[in-house]
Amino acid sequence: MNYALHTRLKGAIVLTDAFHADPALGRDRSLYKFIWVRSGTLRLEIDHVETTLEAGEVVPLTPLHRIAVREVAGDYLTLLFNSNFYCIYGHDDEVSCNGLLFNGGPETVRLRPDTARTAALYEIADKLAGEYAIEDSLREEMLRILLKRFIITCTRLARERFAVAPGKEKAFDIVRQYYVLVDEHFREKKQVQEYADLLNRSPKTLSNLFAAYGLPSPLRVIHERTGAEAQRLLLYTSKSAKEIAALLGFEDTAAFSRFFKKTAGESITGYRRKNKHAAPTSQAR
Repeated sequence: MNYALHTRLKGAIVLTDAFHADPALGRDRSLYKFIWVRSGTLRLEIDHVETTLEAGEVVPLTPLHRIAVREVAGDYLTLLFNSNFYCIYGHDDEVSCNGLLFNGGPETVRLRPDTARTAALYEIADKLAGEYAIEDSLREEMLRILLKRFIITCTRLARERFAVAPGKEKAFDIVRQYYVLVDEHFREKKQVQEYADLLNRSPKTLSNLFAAYGLPSPLRVIHERTGAEAQRLLLYTSKSAKEIAALLGFEDTAAFSRFFKKTAGESITGYRRKNKHAAPTSQAR
């Protein structure tokens, strides 16, 4: 199975059960992705960290995440799209998935749908596949609607994972908005107070909310997002430590080096040397 639609406005939506066999998809840095293991296991490297997904798991990933498929031992489906086809920022008020399903941090959101949600995902996938075969002026919009249904289903799963009870959605939405703001401003804003001001909340209120949902502290979220970006730049570019320090808003290379050693547990030089053979493209073994 490999279905793709490219619109006149450079939008793209792809449904495939062989992502590992399509190097062009692996190299495309514009695509959001859902990887859904339907049976068996799938061994991946995500940002050079190896993980094995089990049957039933769904993982949403941003265009920032570098993926390498290391072993396929079952059946999986990948649903990919870019912002020109469906902009998660533009639909944020409707779906509220931005920052929840999709953020550039190092932690991968692993969803485990129950029987009913699994059936819903199968139904959506079947309808997506069927819609690709229809060539008329309504196909693009129908694919967009089905993609939105897939995103909503996964958003509900994520809310259940974080135990967002009915009536508490507004409180959790502050947490979600915090992740969105950190993604947008982590290069220049390093203090929780700066994000609290943007959200019209106090740092203590934010800390209490994050603790209530079992999430890392607001300051740790900033550090993890900055650290993830630092690791990507070290792994996948030839930029010097000085250049990366400037890009990430550090006063100087020494400050960046201290931050990296504290968050990554090793020096910049050691990290680059250990991971010099990082493989950003997808492949199967």
